[in-house]
Amino acid sequence: MDFAYAPPNDPLVVLHEDAEVLLVDKPAGLLSVPGKGPHLADCLLARVQAAFPDALLVHRLDRDTSGVMIFALTPHAQRHLGLQFEKRMTKKTYVARVWGVPLEKTGTVDLPLIVDWPNRPKQMVCHKTGKPAQTDWRVLKNDGDTARVRLQPHTGRSHQLRVHMLSLGHPILGDPFYATGPARDFSRLMLHSQELRFNHPQGGRSMKFRAQLPF
Repeated sequence: MDFAYAPPNDPLVVLHEDAEVLLVDKPAGLLSVPGKGPHLADCLLARVQAAFPDALLVHRLDRDTSGVMIFALTPHAQRHLGLQFEKRMTKKTYVARVWGVPLEKTGTVDLPLIVDWPNRPKQMVCHKTGKPAQTDWRVLKNDGDTARVRLQPHTGRSHQLRVHMLSLGHPILGDPFYATGPARDFSRLMLHSQELRFNHPQGGRSMKFRAQLPF
């Protein structure tokens, strides 16, 4: 990273805990897992494991994204949830604030993505070698110069929502990688994982949990 890592010291917010799963509200600015080097050791996984030593990683959110993350509390739950993410059985809903207002009220972005190697960790659209990526979007509120949108990804590519909204000409506000000019001048990336739906590893019951929108 080319800038100082200064994660917030927010207390851990637990949304749900049972014998198999733990759901927490990740703050923006905190890595999901450790980075390379001791200066990047502080992360949500480490904080969760300090309070719940049996917690196991299932998925990740970008450092600058906030919202719902699920951890497994048993190896069985980790395998079960991992398969749900892999087979796209989970349903994730994000809310973002974007620069400008889309002309349409709703739509789908279907653009393949691949890492932009000279500029990693940035991603880019590539129709030759990119991996399939689809995102449904809907405008929730028109704020004049900006808009609030609901984003539902069908795939889980790195930076997918950020690159897909950029491809529409509406970068997410405060995005340090993809926003430019006044769209970048915000205190944080305006992207929040608002809701996660999944089947409980014990019994298969459908469950959903939400994290309050912080912006």
